[in-house]
Amino acid sequence: MKLELRFGEPRPPEDFLKCSKADRSAVRRAAWRLEEAVRGRRPPIEEYVKAVAARAGLPAPVVRRALEILAGNRKAVVGRSPWVLAAASLWLATYKEYGILIRLAEAAGVTIVGVKSAARRMRA
Repeated sequence: MKLELRFGEPRPPEDFLKCSKADRSAVRRAAWRLEEAVRGRRPPIEEYVKAVAARAGLPAPVVRRALEILAGNRKAVVGRSPWVLAAASLWLATYKEYGILIRLAEAAGVTIVGVKSAARRMRA
């Protein structure tokens, strides 16, 4: 079966893997970055923190503390998923309570391991 691509349609990442020496994860990461650039500018990280906190039902003082943690760790958060960063900063703001970690990961739609590794990079 022959696949025809019309002008203007994006090529699948598998086409780039066939003719590139890059590994699959590097190609997918580059495709994701391009897609983000095409979509436009992301909302600020503060919006993600507020959204995750609202979904998890956390109070305003915890949100303020999480925003302070993020402000102090701007270099450590570059290039990371905003959902993971929001959940990690909120978890650090709640003093690493395990039950909160699970709630935050579910509210952000990310894994617990991802939140923990992002929290390790940040300083509370």
